[in-house]
Amino acid sequence: MIIKNATKQRKTRIRKNIAIVSDRPRLSVSKSNNYCYAQVITPEGKTVVGISEKAIKSKAGSRMESAKQVGLEIAKLALAKKIKVVVFDKGSFAYHGRVKALAEGAREGGLQF
Repeated sequence: MIIKNATKQRKTRIRKNIAIVSDRPRLSVSKSNNYCYAQVITPEGKTVVGISEKAIKSKAGSRMESAKQVGLEIAKLALAKKIKVVVFDKGSFAYHGRVKALAEGAREGGLQF
């Protein structure tokens, strides 16, 4: 099967590699022009916890700082549900900018991936 859209192709490639380590939940990251979103999803596809930049309403000056706050909050919520080890699912996004800041915030919050 040939996927013509490069974004879908990257997303498929990432998810295929994540399926190899499917015994761990995944930290799925999404972003729009305005906000970042993070969810912890079980291997069965059920969302355990999720948070958005909108829900935090932080007074952070930049979008990078608020993405890091999302990472810290998702780590706190996941640890409350006794989830410590996850697989990072960046989807079709590059590991750069807000996605990287969110991942670093989650690591600082105590998640391992």
